[in-house]
Amino acid sequence: MNDRLYTAQASRSAAVKVRLDHPVIDTDVHVNDFAPALEDYVHHYGGTALVEALRKALGGRFATKSAAGKDWYQQTAEERQHNRTLRAPWWARVTRNTLDLATYTLPDLLAERLAEQGADYSVLFPNDVLSPAAAGTEFRQPLHRAINHFHADQYRKHAHRLTPVAGIPMHTPQEAIEELEFAVNTLGLKVINIPGGVRRPIPAVAALYPKDVHPEVAKHATYTDFFGIDSAHDYDPFWAKVVELGVPVTTHYGSQGWTGRQSISNYMFNHVGHFADGSQAFAKALFFGGVTKRFPGLRVGLLEGGADWGSHVYTHLVDRWEKRNRHAVQNYNPAHADIELLASLFERYGQDLTKGKPVNRETLLRDSLGISALPHSRDPVDDELDDFKAAGIESVEDIRDRWVNNFFFGSEADDRTVAAAFNHKVHPLGVKINAIWSSDIGHWDVPDLTEPLAESWDLVEQGVISAADFKAFTFGNPYKFYTEAHPRFFEGTDIADKVRGKV
Repeated sequence: MNDRLYTAQASRSAAVKVRLDHPVIDTDVHVNDFAPALEDYVHHYGGTALVEALRKALGGRFATKSAAGKDWYQQTAEERQHNRTLRAPWWARVTRNTLDLATYTLPDLLAERLAEQGADYSVLFPNDVLSPAAAGTEFRQPLHRAINHFHADQYRKHAHRLTPVAGIPMHTPQEAIEELEFAVNTLGLKVINIPGGVRRPIPAVAALYPKDVHPEVAKHATYTDFFGIDSAHDYDPFWAKVVELGVPVTTHYGSQGWTGRQSISNYMFNHVGHFADGSQAFAKALFFGGVTKRFPGLRVGLLEGGADWGSHVYTHLVDRWEKRNRHAVQNYNPAHADIELLASLFERYGQDLTKGKPVNRETLLRDSLGISALPHSRDPVDDELDDFKAAGIESVEDIRDRWVNNFFFGSEADDRTVAAAFNHKVHPLGVKINAIWSSDIGHWDVPDLTEPLAESWDLVEQGVISAADFKAFTFGNPYKFYTEAHPRFFEGTDIADKVRGKV
């Protein structure tokens, strides 16, 4: 039996919390929606048709099917191979621990058990916000609006300790702005969650194979729009509205189903690292598209992927800029090769290679580099030479300011690789990466909500991170994330009094 009449106040995490001289902010708590209550709101916004659209969207989130309409479990191994049917997640939420199951579904119980968990304030990600709510249909906006309204009402009385995110659809900048304004100005929500990308049809393929005639082709012939670079839409009005309203942006964007994550038999093969890959693509799009340059006040939380990828991308951005900025890239311009010097060196050292034949200066460069090195109809010119142009990078400090300052990286409690974020010795300019504590309770990787804070403190005792790193991880960086987006984010919360003198 794991049901109990009274909430236990003692836990490993509660014992850790007593020793701390600072609050704890949990940036990633997953909660469930009680379906009958949620569907009442959805019905209010769109009647039975909208309820059916919700059920279809949620029921089809991971139900990968073949052309014959069979899901993974209905297909034989041969059918899965023939259709390349993705092995999707299963049993992804807590159930055996029934007390926790109830906790993630009942707001009053969650609020009561925060002390047991060790958190002072938690940002909630209802699982239904993370699903693609009828993506690509006319139901997308009303479903988001209904779901956000439900969550705002559900958690309003616990606003001093809990705040749910608003799900924002991103198919067009206009719909994103409309739902952002409704969520913030009407519902009073303070944090948003967006998809890190939207799948769109490849125009050239869609023209040859219209979706209504070739639905199977349309399903696969897509690209992902990451909103910051190469988009068919201008998302700057949306980012501007986000900054104007003072809203922290979060995403749980993943990459299951992408190339390299398409196993038809193994969920773990598809899962390991997929949040980091998805968020990396989104963050790089904002960086290279110049979004973080144009909107320095934008704060983006990239959850569930860990912080180590934020560390290595920052370092690699610097490495690559130093080698391929618009000046350094000239080191590789074939036009700068000294043909006379090359020919003389061949004449002195290449007799065996050329078998004593005269060196042809006209073809020597091509013959030395290989045809594959000179494949294009012309050389790039002007801005085509500078991949860092839109990001406005003129120095390493610019990379720091447009990567480290804007992005915050959600790391789970027992993630030992978080140490990479705090290892300033490996980072250009000696900076630390903004790792934020994200317990991820409510999902399969946390079978007991009372453990995460203690698991993070275990990293201190094992020498993986320092006590100062732990404080930055569980308090300083999360506090900075929310308050740099909106200085009054914590007004009226339990955190307000506790942070005085702590920041």
